[in-house]
Amino acid sequence: MEIRYEETARVFKALSDPNRLLIVEMLQNGEKCACQLLEDLNIGQSTLSHHMKNLCESGIVHCRREGKWMYYSLNPKGCETAYILLIRIMEAPAQRNYDERCTCE
Repeated sequence: MEIRYEETARVFKALSDPNRLLIVEMLQNGEKCACQLLEDLNIGQSTLSHHMKNLCESGIVHCRREGKWMYYSLNPKGCETAYILLIRIMEAPAQRNYDERCTCE
């Protein structure tokens, strides 16, 4: 069970930053080189590397090296996992019985 929580935390950490959300949006149009991402974001190379590390570790983004450049794209399997996590969270309130009362005294 602990592994599932760690995986969930990685996904939400990856999606909890405005720059990373912008990167995900940019990758919706297809694979991008790090240099292309840097052009569109107002951040330095080391900051981009930090963001991409979080996104790749979460499984949402796939990376590949070609020469000295890194290329990034959305990972369909990782995006599906993130989607399923969100669906499970959204389904939980519907499954609760709100008439249950605390029995503590």
